[in-house]
Amino acid sequence: MAEAAIGVMSGSTNTVFAGMNGTAPAMGDQNGCPARGRDRLDGSIKVEETVVTSGGMPRRAMRNIALLAMCQALTQSSNTLMNASSALAVLTIVSPDMRMWANLPITMQHFGVMLSVFPASLLMMRRGRKFGFRSGSAMGMVGASFAAIGLGLGSFPVMCVGGLFLGYAIANMQLYRFAAVELAPGHFRAQAISYVTAGGVLAGIVGPGLARFTPDLWLPTFQATFCAVIGVHAIAFVVLSFIEFPAVKAEDSTGPQRPLLEIVTQPAYMVACAGAIIAFGVMSFVMAASPLAIVMCGLSKTEAPVTIFVHVMGMFVPAFFTGQLIARHGVFKMTMTGIALLVAGVAVALTGVTEWHFRIALCLNGVGWNFLFVGATTLLTTTYRPAERGKAQAFNDFMVFGATTTASLMASVVLELKGWAALNYVALGLVFVAFLVIGLFQLRHPSRA
Repeated sequence: MAEAAIGVMSGSTNTVFAGMNGTAPAMGDQNGCPARGRDRLDGSIKVEETVVTSGGMPRRAMRNIALLAMCQALTQSSNTLMNASSALAVLTIVSPDMRMWANLPITMQHFGVMLSVFPASLLMMRRGRKFGFRSGSAMGMVGASFAAIGLGLGSFPVMCVGGLFLGYAIANMQLYRFAAVELAPGHFRAQAISYVTAGGVLAGIVGPGLARFTPDLWLPTFQATFCAVIGVHAIAFVVLSFIEFPAVKAEDSTGPQRPLLEIVTQPAYMVACAGAIIAFGVMSFVMAASPLAIVMCGLSKTEAPVTIFVHVMGMFVPAFFTGQLIARHGVFKMTMTGIALLVAGVAVALTGVTEWHFRIALCLNGVGWNFLFVGATTLLTTTYRPAERGKAQAFNDFMVFGATTTASLMASVVLELKGWAALNYVALGLVFVAFLVIGLFQLRHPSRA
């Protein structure tokens, strides 16, 4: 969420990356920070500590990152709003025997992300970040319009089509974290990722707030919610015009490139991708089911936005300091901490079904997602050259959202057929897989821990 070996600035006291068994030649990053001769850009580098400098982030970089964080907040709030409301809106128009498919519009959204990540990344490589991101916001407006119209017509398929278009918008939002590292000097990249991700804190306030306020503004119930999503994407479209993204350079698309298979079969890339897949998969699996589980357990439907709010706060409040924690303690310690928190969330969910059980469980789930996902993304951005970033990032997000597509679809099915407890046991099994993958990598590469 840093793309190349980070250079050493004058006055630095700690190393950032140490080359290990690499074959690619060292080169400078896109922000003008020279890479050391022993650094590598092929994924065989180590994320350890941040470079300590006497100065802070340049003012222009901070301004652009702040605006990008605002766009993250806006787009994420619309995503949060859809997650909190979509399944409940579907229940107002489908028959009881279709209840298990209530999450299908959200599943179509994830499927749309999976289909869109490669086109979105390649479009940005050719036309630039601003054009690509604004195209995503425009698609978000189209998708929310379909959802609102489908609800008004009582058409479940039209709502699902809306989810597919919204997927393109979310695919672009997922690339904000990669764009962040292009807006900051090399030694601030982990912090840039963290700050942009922290935009989700505002989303955790705006999204659930709109989810509580908008459903009953007019009939049909929840149509006003989808109209609010249109407005949020329109604001993001405007804000994006003020961000000074780096110009597209010929070397960004025509520089040295390795085959995609060679990039994605690097051990570091595979571990980073697996961590991101499981972080997002488990988070999506539990979050998508929670509004339905809350109602099934006899709690008020107004509890769903509250629980989602607590969950989103857990996801994004830690982002203010996750970058510093990674710099101080290392990627692998933080990813393991994230795994431990995901396990703790499952444990709380299995002990009861009161409001506070849901809130605490989803909060722990959110914090665990943050540590595991930000850590995995930070590791991932050390595994490719600038000219490879489009396909390397797109493949990662394709895999991540392939998992979340399955997770969101299966969430309501497992919940309806087996219940909330069984769903959490499945989540626990997935977290254990992440523990094995990351743990084995640490054992085989102890110098990178």
